[in-house]
Amino acid sequence: MNLFHPLTLGDLELANRLVMAPLTRSRSSVDGVPTDDVVEYYRQRASMGLIVSEGVYPSATGQGFVRQPGLATPEQIAGWKRVTGAVHAEGGLIVAQVMHAGRVTHPETTGQEHVVAPSAIAVDGLSRTYSGKHAYTVPHALTAAELPGIVAEFVQSSRNAIEAGFDGVELHGANGYLLHEFLAPSANVRTDGYGGSPAHRARFVIEVVTAVAEAIGAGRTGLRISPEHNVQGALETDPADVAATYGALVDGIAPLGLAALSILHADPAGALVQDLRSRFGGPVLLNTGFQTVTTFDDAAAVAANGWGDAVVVGRPAIANPDLVRRWREGLPLNAPDASTFYTEGPAGYIDYPFWQN
Repeated sequence: MNLFHPLTLGDLELANRLVMAPLTRSRSSVDGVPTDDVVEYYRQRASMGLIVSEGVYPSATGQGFVRQPGLATPEQIAGWKRVTGAVHAEGGLIVAQVMHAGRVTHPETTGQEHVVAPSAIAVDGLSRTYSGKHAYTVPHALTAAELPGIVAEFVQSSRNAIEAGFDGVELHGANGYLLHEFLAPSANVRTDGYGGSPAHRARFVIEVVTAVAEAIGAGRTGLRISPEHNVQGALETDPADVAATYGALVDGIAPLGLAALSILHADPAGALVQDLRSRFGGPVLLNTGFQTVTTFDDAAAVAANGWGDAVVVGRPAIANPDLVRRWREGLPLNAPDASTFYTEGPAGYIDYPFWQN
């Protein structure tokens, strides 16, 4: 694999194999509409083979962060049309990461009466809301009768993404949010058909992915997972259970012919990741960084060893809108300013310089 060679992901034809990771940046308006700065931010990074947007919420209850964009209202759809149009005008591709925060939010952020999750277990910690930091609340445990409504939210938001001009969607099944909460035994202690065994815990995610693929086409649908990531209370510490749960998940979605499976894991060459890749049978995007920053050497190792089909890159893409060129030509990189990752305004967002000849 060569990082700078084209790649087909379902219905999408990528110019290179560098994928911009979904990155929370908190620059949209309070009503979830992307701003002019958001349009410019994504436009600048259109040379990436594929941009995966920051997580966008499918409903008010699914909002996780302050100033997070949504894909639930006409105004939000119109705002994203400006973003996708700008990316496409530069020759790029962009998919929407549809993300339901589940229990990792607070009513002061969502404006809703309660937060929802597979089970009534609160996350340990504080949620940053519009009125300050508050302890996470005990979520409402979704009933089996309520689950089809959550599936419908994912489906409608994915349809809205296509209406907004996105080239597809990536469903967020990682990092402790709602779909991941169903997978993780620490967050899911249900005793019905959606809890208990690995296969039962994988069931809801399979149902969501299947419904979205049917609605917008499997060739425009992907899923992101982060087994053993152990963040935000989604703890997966038993290797046998992890292998069984994610094996059941991937076996359940493999027949759909999805565009891609994106895996965040610190050991891309390990048995777990490579077994999941084999089971999936389609293109796999690998993200090796979270605690550590993905370097060019990390990405080149994935390519040289054939561990995956593309590399997902986060912080280097924040600081280097022309990352593809810099890595291809061996040019120095801008350093990201972590103090501006989640602040407001253009600083640390759209003011990182391109390489000047």
